[in-house]
Amino acid sequence: MSDKQNIDTPHEKRPFKGHGHMNVVTLGGFTLGRGVFEPGWRWSNDVKPIAGTDSCQTHHTGICLSGQMAIRFDDGTELTIGSGDVVNLDPGHDAWTIGDEPCVVLDTGIAAYAKPA
Repeated sequence: MSDKQNIDTPHEKRPFKGHGHMNVVTLGGFTLGRGVFEPGWRWSNDVKPIAGTDSCQTHHTGICLSGQMAIRFDDGTELTIGSGDVVNLDPGHDAWTIGDEPCVVLDTGIAAYAKPA
């Protein structure tokens, strides 16, 4: 079965505690999110209260469309992503937007991301 849905009119809009949101489209078994992480966004402040875990436990796969984000993994390693970077990020991290531009990411690993437990 073929299907379509525009990301600008998503099935779901998941607001973060502050500083952004995730538009979510689910077609069959495929889920895609477009996250808009506004300046000042930080996972530990804006999503941790929703997720209820010490660090992000989502396995992210996607592409950064604009802006920049820093990711610090539980083991202390850090990674910075920016426009055009394709990512495969293991669970167990904190992250934050860098600079004054929103970071926009398309992410296929977000079926349960930023959903209350």
